[in-house]
Amino acid sequence: MPPPNQRRRAQLADAAIALLARTGVHGVTHRSVEREAGLPAGTASNYFRSREALLVAVAERIGELHNADMDAAGATHEPPPGSGTRDQAAALIAGSLLAAATVHRERYLAIFELRLESLRRPALADALSALMRSSIAHTTGHHASLGLEIPPAAVPTLVILYGGALFTLVSSPPEEITPELAHQLATGIVRAAL
Repeated sequence: MPPPNQRRRAQLADAAIALLARTGVHGVTHRSVEREAGLPAGTASNYFRSREALLVAVAERIGELHNADMDAAGATHEPPPGSGTRDQAAALIAGSLLAAATVHRERYLAIFELRLESLRRPALADALSALMRSSIAHTTGHHASLGLEIPPAAVPTLVILYGGALFTLVSSPPEEITPELAHQLATGIVRAAL
């Protein structure tokens, strides 16, 4: 069997992300994902043999997109002169929270839908646990590459607090999400974790 078309796989996962955000987990079926992606019937089942496999692929795709966003933010990050690790970390986290809750809102609505569904689907729970471990490892490497003096032992707390703040923002009315609020939350996250 030839290797799967990774672009098509991502297209299907992205369509499922949009559906999860709009309709919740119950609106995500192979057929609805195909319609959302504008692909022929049967395409999704060629890539994902079960609905659970599709949901796992969505979780993996969200992790991939999040890590790419972190890398892009790190590549363009210019720390203010004289700023310390805490200030730099707060600025990075604030930017990430703001982008996640606005530009990428549907992506994170989808991950929260998946988190709830994982309570009933062991394979999805395992995938989300793996995603958390991957996120912690990626974040630890990200901090090191930026020269931030954040102890690796503090990263799991940062990631968990980030998730809680993100849930609050994503589940709030969009007009309430401001750069000031994101910065306030990010400062609290850094203070609590470090």
